[in-house]
Amino acid sequence: MSEVVRLEVEDGIGVIRLDRPPMNALNDEVQHGLIAAAAEATDRKDVFAVIVYGGEKVFAAGVDIKQMASWSYTDMVDHSHLFQDFTRALARIPKPTVAAITGYALGGGCEVTLACDFRIAASNAKLGQPEVLLGVIPGAGGTQRLARLIGPGRAKDLIFTGRFVDADEALAIGLVDAVVDPGEPGSEGVLTAAKEMMSRYAGGPAYAIRAAKEAIDSGLEVDLQSGLEIERLLFSSVFATKDRDTGMRSFLDKGPGKATFEGA
Repeated sequence: MSEVVRLEVEDGIGVIRLDRPPMNALNDEVQHGLIAAAAEATDRKDVFAVIVYGGEKVFAAGVDIKQMASWSYTDMVDHSHLFQDFTRALARIPKPTVAAITGYALGGGCEVTLACDFRIAASNAKLGQPEVLLGVIPGAGGTQRLARLIGPGRAKDLIFTGRFVDADEALAIGLVDAVVDPGEPGSEGVLTAAKEMMSRYAGGPAYAIRAAKEAIDSGLEVDLQSGLEIERLLFSSVFATKDRDTGMRSFLDKGPGKATFEGA
């Protein structure tokens, strides 16, 4: 695991921490670290849900501009796949994921949050895709995931202007799902809120949640009839799990919501 990205696991929740002070600029090392952390979180059976967290001061203020400023077209051709690979790796974690956002989440940092299922922002958060102010466009999924999340009109406004939005506006336009008090210094209030949110999945029916996430994400990329076929196949597949048998037997014996799942 990278020194600037690490996975910490406790009580069924994995926290992917970005740790490249002062602004968690997303250089090659951070990008490769995110890919490795996503793979580990995917593989570990003791991880039921994942939080991506940049610390109590800043989430991530974008890719490393100092690194990119001197690159040529061919340099970017060589690196452009990595730019999308690290956000794609996060998006493909087959478990619930949430970005816990404090301070700035800009450019590539915002694109990291877009690769998660949910976003919780501290009230001091600022989000945006300011790449146009550098004469470029988002390159780690921002033009695609932002438009799918908040709609093309709002996405174009943010991307064309490069403006930042505060936590309240982000909540109003659907860019984040909740806004919380950041708490006193050292309290990690947004991380605590993210852990509370993700705790509902710990010990849950892991393969059913995985199938639901795949059905939703894959279905959004195709027409309705193809999406329904994806759902049909995945619905059938969970009948091969122990948790399906456990859940249905518990429902018949005890009523809804009382099953104890194995995640198998």
